This record gives sequence, structure tokens and C-alpha cells, in this order.
Amino acid sequence: MVMSTETLRILAPAPGVFAYYDGRVPGKRLHSSKPNWLDDGAYELGLASYAIVDDGEALVYDTHMSIPHARRIREHLEALGVSNIRVVLSHWHDDHIAGNAVFADCEIIALRATADYLEQNRAKMAAADPPIDPLIMPSRLFDERFDLMVGKRRVELHRFRIHTADGNVLYLPDDRLLLAGDTLEDTVTYLGEPREIPTHLAELDRLATLPVDHILPNHGDPDRIASGGYDQRLIAATHSYLAKLANGTASADLRDTVGEEIRAGIISYFEPYEAVHRDNLRKVEKLRLG
Repeated sequence: MVMSTETLRILAPAPGVFAYYDGRVPGKRLHSSKPNWLDDGAYELGLASYAIVDDGEALVYDTHMSIPHARRIREHLEALGVSNIRVVLSHWHDDHIAGNAVFADCEIIALRATADYLEQNRAKMAAADPPIDPLIMPSRLFDERFDLMVGKRRVELHRFRIHTADGNVLYLPDDRLLLAGDTLEDTVTYLGEPREIPTHLAELDRLATLPVDHILPNHGDPDRIASGGYDQRLIAATHSYLAKLANGTASADLRDTVGEEIRAGIISYFEPYEAVHRDNLRKVEKLRLG
């Protein structure tokens, strides 16, 4: 199957901010009819990478799920007259770094922890379906916080140990806008490191202290993203869900577990997240049983 990007949508959730969204297309697969991480994870759940553009400069937040997707991002930016591109990685997972090779000539900024995870998983990624090979590594590393400018726009990178220990969010303080990577998702978070739920809960409390009006997650509803994203209640909804997993009050049914947040319009129900929820429950139960 030849990889297609015909279902990729370029959204503009905020001035000078673009979302490159693909997925959530019923019955459509991009890579293979066989089970694989791209079709059965990133594409089924829907995935956005982002770019911040100002004064001929762009900061790309994640390089998407494939080389063709990354090419579309770069082509779009260059058509806008962008001549200077930098990349920031939100964390190490396949669907966020698969297009790195398209930006191999650009500065790629990431947490030192992300570089460590990538190096540790290099062989596994090369053998994955689809493979990520060559794996282009980040060229500039930081540990907890990194500030930069994109044109005249201030950007802050902050480490939050949510979803994975190398969660790296992108915050625009003048816009009160948070690009959340996988630290937050709609419908619910994927439990990447189940033993670390107490850390994730504490870090969500810390994340909630950022003055934020709009949140753009990498996995979410495309219409919601196009209209400006989510509000700060998405942080509390994620905290509530993880707390229920931790204390054993999460129902086997996703609608029951997060029904209050769905009815309040904080998140939306998307059926493929039932499988994510079941997987989260299995992981927590396995920990409980030792």
C-alpha cells in the first residue's frame, strides 16, 4: 500500500498556528491491512502535528506519523514563505518522530530524556511496521525548560512527566496557548507508564498552574482543534480519569467512567478510545496483581 496523505487536513486553530491533522476516517487505512502501529494507533485515533509561524520562521511541533506527512508539512510552510524551520519533539513515541528525516537539515530540539529513549529504542523502531529507519536524532537537548523566539513570538518548552517521563509541552505565554503533545488527549489519555500514575497526577496539578486559555492536544477531535482547541478543564478531566484508574473506581465502560466530562462538553466520546481504556484497565490490574 502506497502511503497517502489525501485525508490530511491543514487547520488554523489560532493566528499563525497551523495543525496538520490526519485520521479518524472510518474504514480508511494508510499503511497496511495487517495490524500496525500507524493505522491502529495514530491514524485511527487521529493525530495532529503543529507549526508556529512568524516573520518567515516556523517551529514545527512533532514531525507526524510518516515521511509523506512530514513532507506535506514542510511543503506547506515553504509555500508560506518560511525560510527558517526548527523542530521540537513532544516525546519519543513513533507517531511523533516518524517524519524527522524530512527535517534532518533543521535544528531538532528535544528533552535529553527523549534522546535517551530514542537511542534505547532505535533497533525496535527500525524493525517496526512501518519501520522508522533512518532514525534522525535531535540535535539540541535540554533538561527541564527551554525558551526561544519564533519571529516575534515567545515560546516556552516545559518538561512534564505525564504519559511518558519525557513529556515536553509547548507554551505561548502571550497567547495563553498550550500545545500539549500527548500529556492530554480527547477522549482519554493513553497510559504509557502505569507505574507512574502518582507522578502523572502530581504533574497534572503542576500543569494546571500555567495560565492557559486554549489547549491543543496531538490526539483530539479535529473540529474542536480547528475551532481553537480545548479549555483548561481538559487538565482536570485527565486528572480525574487517572485518579479513577489508580483508585479502582473506573468502570469497564468508558462512557460511564468519563460521562460527567462528556456531558459537560469538556471532552467528546470517540468509540476507538474504548480499546485504549480497556488497555489502561488491563495495565492497572496487572500492577495491582503484582
